[in-house]
Amino acid sequence: METEQANSIFENISRKFRQSVTVKLFSILVLMLLLLIPLAYVDSLITERKYLSIRAVDEVSQKWANDQLIYGPILTVPAGEWVQIGEHDQLVKRDIHLLPSSLQIEGNIEPETLNRGIYEVVVYDSKVSLSGDFDEFGKFQESLKRYDEVYWDDAFITIHISDLRGIKEKVLLNWNGNPKSVKPGSSIPKLIASGITVDDLFEGKPDSESLKFSLDLMLQGSQKLSFIPMGKETDVHLTSSWKDPSFTGSFLPDERTVTENGFTSTYKILELNRNFPQSWTGDRNTAAIMESEFGVDLILPVNNYTKASRSSKYALLAISLTFLTFFLVEIFNNKNLHPFQYILIGFALILFYTLLVSISEQSNFDLAYLISSVSVISMIGLYSKSILKDLKQSLLLIFILTLTYTFVYITLQVQDYALLIGSIGLTSILALTMYITRNINWYELNVSGKNQTPVQS
Repeated sequence: METEQANSIFENISRKFRQSVTVKLFSILVLMLLLLIPLAYVDSLITERKYLSIRAVDEVSQKWANDQLIYGPILTVPAGEWVQIGEHDQLVKRDIHLLPSSLQIEGNIEPETLNRGIYEVVVYDSKVSLSGDFDEFGKFQESLKRYDEVYWDDAFITIHISDLRGIKEKVLLNWNGNPKSVKPGSSIPKLIASGITVDDLFEGKPDSESLKFSLDLMLQGSQKLSFIPMGKETDVHLTSSWKDPSFTGSFLPDERTVTENGFTSTYKILELNRNFPQSWTGDRNTAAIMESEFGVDLILPVNNYTKASRSSKYALLAISLTFLTFFLVEIFNNKNLHPFQYILIGFALILFYTLLVSISEQSNFDLAYLISSVSVISMIGLYSKSILKDLKQSLLLIFILTLTYTFVYITLQVQDYALLIGSIGLTSILALTMYITRNINWYELNVSGKNQTPVQS
């Protein structure tokens, strides 16, 4: 008798817990918190796949050539002056640098998409022509008269090329009408870390007040091509068949045209637009020079991993709305779902993101989103039809899930307005929930059973 009485008490307590709305809400909340664990795994999966994509790009770039940064030419003339150091005079040698008065850059970029496994990498062949003059060379010579020695025979030109492996044709510098061969490496490594050098510019002291130059580079690179405005007036004109350029850096094009057939861009940058002078001594201005970088990035049209990562931020919203819908079905239709059924539904919602990432790697993001959402909505819809035994309620659930995934998709497409749309959407959902549940007496309500308080219409 005592055992039967104890069992009866236990069954009564268990029944009370099953029928308690507070306990049901608490258990759903706990399940949602537990689902954050597999959600964290999904985020780490997206991060890992994104890292593998970046590594694939790096591997291809290492074999082809990295992104290219071109700037110069810098004319360097060594000079020396006697300086008293202690009790003795010592000849101190310094490098005096002069930049072009005008610099014209013509660049034609021919992109190509390479595959590394399932990953795509954008590389390019380019022809970059540099031309211009040192019209202030006469004034520069006058400024050098304050030095005790000027080593004209040791003067040289340096041009920065960030990855020399990209050079595919012989390079000659046309220097005041005379062809000059170039050699690899830089004699001013703090200003130009990687590049080419041209020496034997003068035979004795030059008598010209203006110097002209031109240079053609056949250059390979990956994804990005950049420049620095070294001229007192720098004009850059770029053309390419790539239809998805991203103009980056400290300067944007004055004119640009982007069509399905490619893009053209034109820059005009003055000395006053940058933070370094036309001439200086030593290694100064290195940081200021690098801050003036600008160029174009040949980006892929979509970044699937970025969009997948952004969509996963809305996972808790999808889980909350789905669980809320099932909970309200329990309240209004005198149903009683088991926590295990909520867990299965939660796992199905999380599976959407792994499907999204894996399918988007093999196709475009929009198609992957459509396939993943239809698969998950169909699976949950069929499951709800089996456990709720009500077609209308299952269709309502399918409608809510469809609305949720459509809302997330629209939010992903309008990144600039994502916060606004998200805030309006969440406010609308909360308002609708408050309206639907406005007449429920939560203190007297059971999830199921004879004592459930009816809902007033």
